[in-house]
Amino acid sequence: MIGRDALARDLDRARQRTLALTDFDDAELRRQYNPLMSPLVWDLAHIGQQEELWLLRDGDPRRPGMLPANIEGLYDAFVHSRASRVDLPLLSPEQSRAYCRTVRAAALDVLDGLPDRDDDAEIAFRFGLVISHENQHDETMLQALNLRAGAPILGPRTTPPPGRPGLAGTSVLVPGGPFVLGVDAQDEPLSLDNERPAHTVDVASFRIGRVPVTNGEWRQFIDDGGYTRPQWWSEPGWDHRMRTGLTAPQFWHPDGTRSRFGHVEEIPDDEPVQHVTFFEAEAYAAWAGARLPSEIEWEKACVWDPAVGARRRYPWGADQPGPLVANLGGEALRPAPVGAYPAGASAYGAEQMLGDVWEWTSSPLRPWPGFTPMIYQRYSEPFFEGNGAGDYKVLRGGSWAVAADILRPSFRNWDHPIRRQIFSGVRLAWDA
Repeated sequence: MIGRDALARDLDRARQRTLALTDFDDAELRRQYNPLMSPLVWDLAHIGQQEELWLLRDGDPRRPGMLPANIEGLYDAFVHSRASRVDLPLLSPEQSRAYCRTVRAAALDVLDGLPDRDDDAEIAFRFGLVISHENQHDETMLQALNLRAGAPILGPRTTPPPGRPGLAGTSVLVPGGPFVLGVDAQDEPLSLDNERPAHTVDVASFRIGRVPVTNGEWRQFIDDGGYTRPQWWSEPGWDHRMRTGLTAPQFWHPDGTRSRFGHVEEIPDDEPVQHVTFFEAEAYAAWAGARLPSEIEWEKACVWDPAVGARRRYPWGADQPGPLVANLGGEALRPAPVGAYPAGASAYGAEQMLGDVWEWTSSPLRPWPGFTPMIYQRYSEPFFEGNGAGDYKVLRGGSWAVAADILRPSFRNWDHPIRRQIFSGVRLAWDA
């Protein structure tokens, strides 16, 4: 079980990251860089509002909070679209910071007052939910900052290790057979409802890319007319490409450069491609004589150890993520070159399955058999296929922007197939 000291550490680590991503003047925080994203000041106060709701008000919005009801309602993500939030009478940046400080002090008092034991699963889960929520919004704010026009205001703090040549386009075999998909609370107490419960499924043999698809490989797709030949595209994908005029991944320029966080740079061939839609990923896979993996195939390739017939905690084993095995935490502001983390390989030899880029799968978001909503019932269930929310596709593996504290191989992300401001990439699969 997760102890109080670990929860306090992870709360603080997430908050320091939030403050670093909002350490700008008031005008900057109030700007809306793109209608797809909120102004940063909305995310800042929303983080505090959700922390107060789940840690101080037992998840009950009817209980009085620190904010007047009409102000608190401004931070309901289901009521106000991202495009509309810039026009709301939001708290100022200083008011938002002060509110977050007040909530955090009270939350730490709650944590300090808990019984001196590590076996209260629900309390640990509530704190873990808040930590995950803040870290997810930090990644969202990085997406917004990447869309920002103007001189750079954010720069990298670390440099990823070098890659290894010769891995692009290679694959590994995952033999058919059963494996345990998903997790249970006793094994992963901070896992979310859509990751549970663990259950056995049988998967046919397949091959999966040893590493994600690279920029250099994607350039070959462009040069071969990949964006102009409808034979590679699904009907909705081609319709979207024609309506939006897609010709390359987002932020790529015709002169071979790209823009990232206000910087213009040469596109490195050996980095995983990012900022592509599901439709682009699907078309590239068809062009390459491959397909996208299902999320079930992806998870087996990531965590199953056939030698012992059991899941690994992470692709490489039980050790916590670190700089020798994965590119996480957002410090580098970019994916690492393919082959940068041989020590992070799965039992089947697939590398960089956690970190670097979210990987599109062919799967719609569906509940696992035996799904039970968690205390925050609106987290997953409204977005499942058939619930009227839309056409979401599942992405797996996290990106360079995801905090190591919250990422698990069972973690399921989802988005509309037209989205590409997210740090999304591609890993190919083939029938064996």
